[in-house]
Amino acid sequence: MTPDDGGSERERVQPEVMPVPGPQMGEGPAAKEQVTHPTKLIRIASMVRSMLEEVRRAPLDDAGRKALREIHEKSIHELEDVISPELRDELAEVALPFSSATPSESELRLAQAQLVGWLEGLFHGIQATLFTQQATAQAQLEEMRRKLPPGAPRPPGADTGDGQIGPPSGYL
Repeated sequence: MTPDDGGSERERVQPEVMPVPGPQMGEGPAAKEQVTHPTKLIRIASMVRSMLEEVRRAPLDDAGRKALREIHEKSIHELEDVISPELRDELAEVALPFSSATPSESELRLAQAQLVGWLEGLFHGIQATLFTQQATAQAQLEEMRRKLPPGAPRPPGADTGDGQIGPPSGYL
């Protein structure tokens, strides 16, 4: 800040991150419920859903039921590799083991439907977490914009506080 640059002193404005009340990233139960490989999770979920549709469509013989049981158990083990320990515990509670080496078609349908339902719930939880994080970030950004000193340049599309968006224009 020197008067050598045209005779006026300029104050340097530094951006500041303001805490916003409410859940933050890295806090709360959602922070512990993590997915390490989301694309793998989506592929497994798509496969499980397809398998459920197939089980509903066609009757299965003993060999088909044994194969589907193995696929179901393999799917659960693959899911356990991409989810946090908390989600792994939750999955273990809802995905009960089969009672026999060759489960009935109805047991297979129920197990597959239960797994699909759990995965859909997981996806809804992820979407809700992302929405909350986005809303929190937006609130922080708006708070930072409100704290800008009068006359400071505002980014394009920013609310100017007088109901107008962006800088006023001579057109229209």
